[in-house]
Amino acid sequence: MRHHKKGRRLGRNSSHRRAMFRNMAAALLVHEKIDTTHAKAMELKRIVEKVITKAAKAGDAVGKPLDSLSDTQRARQVHLRRIVGKFIPRGYEDGQGEYIDVLHKLFFVFGPRFKDRPGGYTRITKLGPRRGDNAPISRLEILS
Repeated sequence: MRHHKKGRRLGRNSSHRRAMFRNMAAALLVHEKIDTTHAKAMELKRIVEKVITKAAKAGDAVGKPLDSLSDTQRARQVHLRRIVGKFIPRGYEDGQGEYIDVLHKLFFVFGPRFKDRPGGYTRITKLGPRRGDNAPISRLEILS
């Protein structure tokens, strides 16, 4: 029995699930919205909320370059970037041939944007059933 087991398995093994959510999280952070099934959107929301919280709660050094920080602030920033970098891929190819640094956008765009917000950085909106297999589709978007 799966009592008290967190997360949905979504019919995938753990490595496939991890890779899928890494890619989906990078796409969400780059495009700021993504359409997917409702179950995947709810799981991805848990992951992205934690990642944005790490970036937003970096203290007074949010959005500042590493060169301008003190040693303790620099060490904290590097530590947080490494923690987030274990899950979020550093770069993302956006489909038009442009390479985007996801970690830079996370710490320099989303970090300052949500610095004073105590959570709730994303929104899930139900869009209706998918045409091919009638799966419930939702839009997960990052609030502005």
